[in-house]
Amino acid sequence: MSGFDNFNTDFYQSSYSVDDQSQAGYGYSNTENTHNKQYGQYDYSQPMGYSSPGMMQPQQPYTGQIFQPTQTYTPSPSQSMYSSSFDDEPPLLEELGINFDHIWQKTLTVLHPMKAADGSIMNETDLAGPMVFCLAFGATLLLSGKIQFGYVYGISAIGCLGMYCLLNLMSMTGVSFGCVASVLGYCLLPMILLSSFGVLLSLQGMIGIILTAAIIGWCSFSASKIFISALAMDGQQLLVAYPCALLYGVFALISVF
Repeated sequence: MSGFDNFNTDFYQSSYSVDDQSQAGYGYSNTENTHNKQYGQYDYSQPMGYSSPGMMQPQQPYTGQIFQPTQTYTPSPSQSMYSSSFDDEPPLLEELGINFDHIWQKTLTVLHPMKAADGSIMNETDLAGPMVFCLAFGATLLLSGKIQFGYVYGISAIGCLGMYCLLNLMSMTGVSFGCVASVLGYCLLPMILLSSFGVLLSLQGMIGIILTAAIIGWCSFSASKIFISALAMDGQQLLVAYPCALLYGVFALISVF
């Protein structure tokens, strides 16, 4: 046993003791002391950074006018951009293709056969005026005791289709069906005058025949003039006026008989 005691005491010898463990604290004692010193240096006797409600600054008095509040809201750039875009938008009728200025100019061009036609305006698919003129033509026939709305629209559709095929064969640039329908519908305006005369007097006499022939020539001349100016078909007005006269002759027969 004496040998074992000697071996136990001589197994590991160092200068480390338990008292050093409490002082060293595995290297954390210096850090804790530093924090303790930092917390210890703070003077808690000083007043805090906030003040009591009684020590708050008084609010500024209201300097505006009653019933006229000051504007505290300023629109964002995106909202101002949207508002400006709405202001710059064209009117709804113009977006739908209904331009009263162009309708009036086309009507004056038809009523004045010797007036030069504007090709840029006439080459538009404006069907608002033709629809109104077709309804007016059917209404005047109705006043004469003739219910011919179906014939008016049917003959108009067949005539527009025939003129569309013919003009595409004759012109170099080509034309749309809407443009043909628009021009032929506007040039129906003199035929409304003929049917209006038929309400007041008979068109089956000599005066009626002369008046009917003049109206047919008026309609066909106006339509051919517009087609020539819109499609740049110089020297072909008589060739275009002939099928137009055949079409308006059918409307004249409906008005007379």
